Amino acid sequence: MSNQEDIAIKVEGVYKDFDLPHEAQNSLKTRILHPMSKGKNIERQHALKDISFEIKKGEFFGIVGRNGSGKSTLLKILAEIYTPTKGKVTVNGSLTPFIELGVGFNPELTGRENVYLNGAMLGFSTKEMERMYDEIVDFAELDKFMDQKLKNYSSGMQVRLAFSVAIRAKSDILLLDEVLAVGDADFQRKCYQHLKELKKRKQTVVFVSHDMSAVREYCDRVVLIESSKIDSVGDSSTIARRYSELFLNHNHSDRSQQSERWGNGSIKVEKVKCRVSNNSINVFVIAKTTSSINDLIYGIHVLDGSGKEVTAMNNKMINMPNIKKIEANKIIEFEWKMLNIFSDGEYSVTLTMINELGETLDWYTNASSFTVKRIERSTTAVLPPVSVKYNL
Repeated sequence: MSNQEDIAIKVEGVYKDFDLPHEAQNSLKTRILHPMSKGKNIERQHALKDISFEIKKGEFFGIVGRNGSGKSTLLKILAEIYTPTKGKVTVNGSLTPFIELGVGFNPELTGRENVYLNGAMLGFSTKEMERMYDEIVDFAELDKFMDQKLKNYSSGMQVRLAFSVAIRAKSDILLLDEVLAVGDADFQRKCYQHLKELKKRKQTVVFVSHDMSAVREYCDRVVLIESSKIDSVGDSSTIARRYSELFLNHNHSDRSQQSERWGNGSIKVEKVKCRVSNNSINVFVIAKTTSSINDLIYGIHVLDGSGKEVTAMNNKMINMPNIKKIEANKIIEFEWKMLNIFSDGEYSVTLTMINELGETLDWYTNASSFTVKRIERSTTAVLPPVSVKYNL
């Protein structure tokens, strides 16, 4: 049993139900003709069932789950947006939720005015905001735009400004819900650097993400929610691997719906097979043309179990020439061979065929998959060959 003084958040037997009406009984005519029918067509949805866990002070704690699993509902209960149908949540300390960045921003006000408005909502005085203002603007990289109205900002600019203000909040516990999945790559790197600083100073953080690489890197422990219940709780590597298994099993059970493809049909991938060995990953592809093609560019993408791209390449990137001329009704066999430097987990393969003009001939997502099983564990999706030397 944990010392209660060391616990930041305690969740005990939490259930959450929603009543979903299937027929609206709003018209006067309906109420007169069917006065007793109100409430009869209500479906009860059990969003959460018997959720219990503890988060320690100073812990970077992850919450993961596939879409529809109930994790967002759980997050809103922790943030006191929802109240549980049954059960109890105890929060020891102040909590700031970053669930929907920019809530409270006014599009008719300038960026500068919104900074002060949002700061006041977070409990800062005007003097405190004046001291922090330059730092907020520098982080958001919006110095030239602060006197423009917010309605003229792009969505990415609004997110940068909102996050830059939000991270100044003075609270014991931070609640982050996938807020770093937006914005450009440079800004995401800056946000992740801030997460490293939070972890270094032992800030209590509850982190919700579909990015298993980030979960592995930052989280001390993770709870996996599946079908409204707790599937498992444990260290980040174990739970990230379990999450990927659930994701891939779901894809395998309904691959025809998960796969997507588009293109003009002049060439079509007909068969894909993956072979895994300790040293290499081989992807065998058979494609057939329906019309003649000039300058075929062929590519491959590999994604991890959460759908994040691990690597992508085409013939040009590996200094292979385009296939200059292919007649109609020809069969082409490709073999992609990669060093097996992938970490333990499940991976899917996407295949691309385009021509020199950039026209998509066949783009086949989730065309096949492969599994890598290793004893070694890594916070990243690849384990490159590395040697190290040291002198005493």
